[in-house]
Amino acid sequence: MKPSRLLPALALSAVASVILAVSVGSAPFTFSEAWRAVSGTADPLIREVLFGLRLPRALNAFCTGGLLALAGVLMQVLLRNPLADPYVLGISGGAAVAALGAMLLGLGGFVIDAAAGAGALGATLLVFALAHARGGWTPQRLLLTGVVVASGCAAAVSLMLALGDESRLRGMLFWLMGDLSFARFSLFPVAVLLLFGIAATAGARSLNVLARGEIESQSLGVSLAGARVALFLATAALTATAVMTAGGIGFIGLVTPHLTRLAAGSNHRVVVPASVLLGGTLLTLADTLARVAAAPRQLPVGALTALIGVPLFLMLMRRERRVTF
Repeated sequence: MKPSRLLPALALSAVASVILAVSVGSAPFTFSEAWRAVSGTADPLIREVLFGLRLPRALNAFCTGGLLALAGVLMQVLLRNPLADPYVLGISGGAAVAALGAMLLGLGGFVIDAAAGAGALGATLLVFALAHARGGWTPQRLLLTGVVVASGCAAAVSLMLALGDESRLRGMLFWLMGDLSFARFSLFPVAVLLLFGIAATAGARSLNVLARGEIESQSLGVSLAGARVALFLATAALTATAVMTAGGIGFIGLVTPHLTRLAAGSNHRVVVPASVLLGGTLLTLADTLARVAAAPRQLPVGALTALIGVPLFLMLMRRERRVTF
């Protein structure tokens, strides 16, 4: 599909997904009621439900999906591996260990978010330090180091779940599976998404060159060491922000870049904004389904994205058309 058609279509889909998320719930509202809420003439309870509960959650879901999708695009370029996703380098594992540790101590709210951010930063520095060797950082070394760190974090999480207080176990599991129920809306994820989204779009030419391999990148004058460090730090920041906002949500960062490349090709000038829009839309729709599928109970959105993402990814893998970078 041509970018002139794809990007407007994705933008309209994004707006429609947010409107749907605000309108649908255990207490559905008609269009006239929603319009009265916008104009300020509706019942205060309706305004609180729409603008105090549903709209902040929908915006959080969209921002988180966009962050994960953009992190997936950058990670796949960094590792030159179409199976890479934002969680492969152990960043989310470090965030999980720190966040669950805060929960075990009886802390909550902002402290858990801060702990998740600190854990993600610690995992990033650990991978960065361990992967450094003579000759700098290579994709293979980063990947192997990240897998080892992620495995260690997974073991620590398992021990915490086994030894933790049963009264906190449900909240810990929901956080690990991804949950937007208690996420507070903040402008920080929005600012991070805009900052790195604009920077990645502006640097799309360098991303295109890096995706073609080391030899071509060096022949065209792209600094491999500097580019890899920048991509790694950007991916870490995007993933950490997403994990702080919604916990661990899988498959958005893996599937979204594939879908975008199938529709738009491999030019990152289009892939970057299209992936952000598509990732945000997919997670917003998944979170809406998580709210209404078993209402009044709510499902962890990360479990739904995995259930949807696994068969979708298998279908993509079976396609004869090869996804190029």
